[in-house]
Order: sequence, then C-alpha cells, then structure tokens
Amino acid sequence: MRRSTPTAGLALAVLAAVTITLTGQPATAVAPVTAAPVAALAAPDISVTNLQAHLTQFNSIATSNGGNRRAGSPGYTASVSYLRTRLQAAGYTVTEQVCTSCVYRSNNLIAEWPGGPADQVVMFGAHLDGVSAGPGINDNATGSASLLENALVLAQQNPTMTKRVRFAWWTDEEQGLNGSEFYVNSLTAAQRGQIKGYYNFDMVGSTNGGYFINRITSTTAAPLKAYWDSLNLQPEENVEGQGRSDDYPFQQAGIPTSGYAAGASARKTSTQAGKWGGTAGAAYDPCYHRSCDTTANVSATHLNRSADGIAYAIWQLAVGTGTPTNDFSVSVSPTTGSVAPGASTTATVGTATTSGSAQTVALAATGVPSGVTVSFSPSSVTSGGSATMTVNASATAAAGTFTITVTGTGSVTRTAAYSLTVTGTGGCSGGQRIGNSSFESGTAPWTASSGVITNSASQPARTGSYKAWLDGYGSTRTDTLSQSVTVPAGCSTYTLAFHLHIDTAETTTGTAYDKLTVQLGTTTLATYSNLNAASGYVLRSFNVAAVAGQTVTLKFTGTEDSSLQTSFVIDDVTLQAG
Repeated sequence: MRRSTPTAGLALAVLAAVTITLTGQPATAVAPVTAAPVAALAAPDISVTNLQAHLTQFNSIATSNGGNRRAGSPGYTASVSYLRTRLQAAGYTVTEQVCTSCVYRSNNLIAEWPGGPADQVVMFGAHLDGVSAGPGINDNATGSASLLENALVLAQQNPTMTKRVRFAWWTDEEQGLNGSEFYVNSLTAAQRGQIKGYYNFDMVGSTNGGYFINRITSTTAAPLKAYWDSLNLQPEENVEGQGRSDDYPFQQAGIPTSGYAAGASARKTSTQAGKWGGTAGAAYDPCYHRSCDTTANVSATHLNRSADGIAYAIWQLAVGTGTPTNDFSVSVSPTTGSVAPGASTTATVGTATTSGSAQTVALAATGVPSGVTVSFSPSSVTSGGSATMTVNASATAAAGTFTITVTGTGSVTRTAAYSLTVTGTGGCSGGQRIGNSSFESGTAPWTASSGVITNSASQPARTGSYKAWLDGYGSTRTDTLSQSVTVPAGCSTYTLAFHLHIDTAETTTGTAYDKLTVQLGTTTLATYSNLNAASGYVLRSFNVAAVAGQTVTLKFTGTEDSSLQTSFVIDDVTLQAG
C-alpha cells in the first residue's frame, strides 16, 4: 500500500456523483455485480502451504535482486516472470501492459480465464511492486500470492462460468497508484462498462492485523463480508486504506469496488484487540515499508482467511451450475518451420483444458509431404501438457511449402496448423545467413527496442554509420535485439560472430551490475557485463553447428540497473555456413 498523502482521503468525496469525468470523457457509473442467491458449487479451500510457497519465491526473488521488488527493478521483472510462467502453464490468457506514465517504467500483468461471457467481467487485483527498503512480502506479496493461488485453483477445477474472471497485478502502486490508473485510463467506455466489480487485496497478512473490507456496506462487498461473517470475524470498514490502493482509480471511473486488507501503519485499538487478538496501541504491520517485511512478517491465519474469502467471492459471483463438458485445445509453437533435405527441425505442441476435466490426448499429423516424417514425444499427453514434434526430411524430400495438420484426439478432436518449408535440394547451401548484418539498411529483418538501431555519434559504429546500441541510460532498462535465422543443413562449419564494444561508468571490479545475454534458439551462448568493458570493439565468435537445419532466433538482451550506465554496442553480426 502506498504511503498516505494529505489529499488521499479527501478524493473519495467525488464518488458521490453519478457521472465521473475520466480523461475528458464522461463515464456513467456501473451497476455493481451481484452474487447468485445460491452457489451451485462449494468454493474450494485455498492451501495456506501453497500461499507460503509463493511468498518464499517472492522473498527469494528480492534477495537475488538487490533486496527488493520495487517497480522497474530486476526484482519486479523477475516477479512478473514468476507469475506469467505459472499462469500461462495453467491456461490463462496473459498479457503484459507497459505503463509508460509510471515513475518506474514497468509492466502490469493481466490474466484472464477464458470461461464466461466477455462482456460480464469480475476483476481481482493486487499490486505486485514493493518499496526499495525491503522485499515487500506483506506489502504486497500477500495480496499477489492470494490472487495467484486462487487463479491456479480456478484453472485446476475449471468449473462452468457465468462471468469472466480477470486477475491483475499492478506496477508502481507505491509511487502513487500509477499502474492501475494507467490501466483504467487505457480502457474505452465500453470496456469499463464490462467490468461489473473490481476487488482489491493489499496487505492481507499483517501480523498484528485486523479484518477490514473496502466499502463494507456495499452490494459489491457482500460476498467478502459474508465469508468473514461466517467465521464470526466482525470485520470493519477499511478506513486507513481509503484512496491509498489500486481500487481508487476504478472507483474514480465509476466501477463498483471492494476488497480485503489487514492493516498497515495505523494502530490497533483496544476494542479491536479485544475481538481479534493482538496488541492494542501497536501498528497492524510493525514492518510496514521496512527491511523486515520478509516472510517472517506474515500472519498465516490472516493470509489464509483472506485467500479463502477471495475463493468464496469468485465462486459466488462467477461460477455456475452443472458439470462442464470436457474439452481441450491444441497449439503449435512456432507455427512455421524450415528444414533442408537430410535435416530435421522441432516445434512444441501444447494442449490446454478449456472446460471440464483434463483428459488423455493422442497426437498425430496429417498432410505430411513425401520424404518427410513427423513424430511426437510423447505421443500422447494429458491436456494441459506438451510434447515435442520432430520433423525429419529425407535426402530426397521435395522442396516446397506444405501445411501439416496436427490433430489431438480425446473425447473430442482438435487441430492446429503448422507450415513447413523444405528448402533447396540437399547439401550445404552455405554463406552468410544474417540479414542487414551491419544495420545500414534500416531495421528489418531485426526486431529491436526503440532506439537500439542508431547512427548516434555518441557511440561510433565499427563500420558504416549504424550499429545496435543496447542500454547506456544509467537507469533501470531492458533492451532487446533479435532476428529469426534459417541455418542450412549439410555444411562443415557454422560460425556466429559479432563485434562488441562495452563502455561503462561502473567503477566496481567485482560485481556485474549490467549484463548482455546472447541466445541462439534455446541456448545461451554467452553473458557479458560491465566487468568486460574495454576500449574499441572485440570480435566474439561461436561454433553453432548444433542448430544446423533449424530456424532459430538470435537474440541479444541488455539489462541495466538503476544507476551508472553501461553501453553494449554491437556491429557486423554474421552467421557463416560453409
């Protein structure tokens, strides 16, 4: 939760108006979401052990990245990656939204479960960032972990849905609710109208905490209050948090809101201590915005009751009756591939349970051209799992482009298309395979972060006028440069080479603060850092015969920390086959 400001509590007064102005456009207040009179399916119990495991991961991420997870920092980026990996594997549609107006440019993470009508959305959010003073576990890994585990349980149970459930993890909350405000401002009036309720969870594990609900008497709050009432917790209005967390931008936009909190720096009263336990006169969270906000600074009881209340609200608001029909989807990544006669290439076949329960899916391929064989390892998977598809082209395979249909067969049949190009007539079609290798011909076929391919005189090119300049800002930054490369089969040598100049203002002789990672396909070839700084360009070369006959992506990723610039300047990139 962000620190209180003199005007934060006053801003709620504008909510009394039915029409609210947002970015110059009137937004009519949305009717609150209401729960069905009777829940057809019982809400699941959320495992506190799993919640604590997520908190341990967030604490480890902070420890490995300078001790914090502040927005825009490596710790925040790693936190986003942890969530994204888990959610995508569970079958969520996951998007990252770059907050360009944030104090620390970084990403919101949005995950949507595909069930339910798209125009009837119930949204659950928590800020993912912390302050720079510590790892930010109660504030707010507890809210983030509670949403993550609820999302994973929803995917695992996969019930029929009467509403669409959308989860969000916000950046830059600690600097002024910037991530959530950016998201709300990016919505059209129609999109805002689709959100029938927004629920916020900020600091739900305070060790001397209470049981607080935002807008406790509202219709939107009813399922949250009903669950805590069932435990006889006697919750109170979240007075301390008014205007200080990510529900506020939604309120301003006329979207009904509520949420749970266990309290921050305000002090517990004697009446509250009498009914909830704990210490009267002491802060709800004694480590609020401090370095001691670690996994030791969390009440498992408060955390568990909050996460279970979230599950109850999801099931009350968005889960329907009956048993869903078992179904699944099939996808291929990448969707295209190239192979030379006598060589092979691979792709990943992914499956996801889209309704009902997981089932066994047998994999097969049709439309395979003469001289080409396709195999799967394993040949069948449980929906939600993946397999490696291997495409082998014989020496006599005919050149051309063909559409292969990958079929998954279970209780139903689902398909995905894969475009295969068989190149040449066999043998070594050698030569230089990198396009625009010296960056003198615009940007294509490179894909690069803004400003990376440049003719700026501040860092001269090795040859010509242009080069790729990653980082060099002296602030938290990630730049990328990549190109898809088709590597021929049948050659004797394969050499990737580039010239690299590293210039740095870092003074350390032992710590790699800023890094450049070089990847070819799934293999990391090298990592350089400020410790490798030197005058002029240095030739770097690698034997890449392992990717012969494949289409792979060459990628350079430069990451820079919050101070003292390091520039990674690349020129004359070649991949020579011969």
